[in-house]
Amino acid sequence: MRKKSPKLKLVPSAAVGDAASSTLGTAGATLWATIQNDFVVADAGSRETLLQICRAADRAEEYAAIINAEGPVVPSKHGLRDHPLCKHELAARSFVVRGLQRLGLEDVKPVGRPGSGGIGWRPPHD
Repeated sequence: MRKKSPKLKLVPSAAVGDAASSTLGTAGATLWATIQNDFVVADAGSRETLLQICRAADRAEEYAAIINAEGPVVPSKHGLRDHPLCKHELAARSFVVRGLQRLGLEDVKPVGRPGSGGIGWRPPHD
């Protein structure tokens, strides 16, 4: 005999969006609201990806605040060096941009010089 599967009920997307954005800081919540207003992010995988992107935006802002307070360089026994959080801030911001591109929410423009339209070097005919 087959077991009956439980009935699934739909959760309004606004309720899910509010729950996710309530766990975010200022930068992340702003990014979440902006993306949700401009695009339809409906499937669970994309929403989780967007949530992680927004958390990374929060973390990048947190790092930036610390760097601003302590200065972009710190003294060490070998002289001045970059603040250790600079690379982490850059990594978090890079994750945000790459994540938005992968979700298809940001236009990706080719990098480099445009092609020549197929006209290029050809081997000489013998």
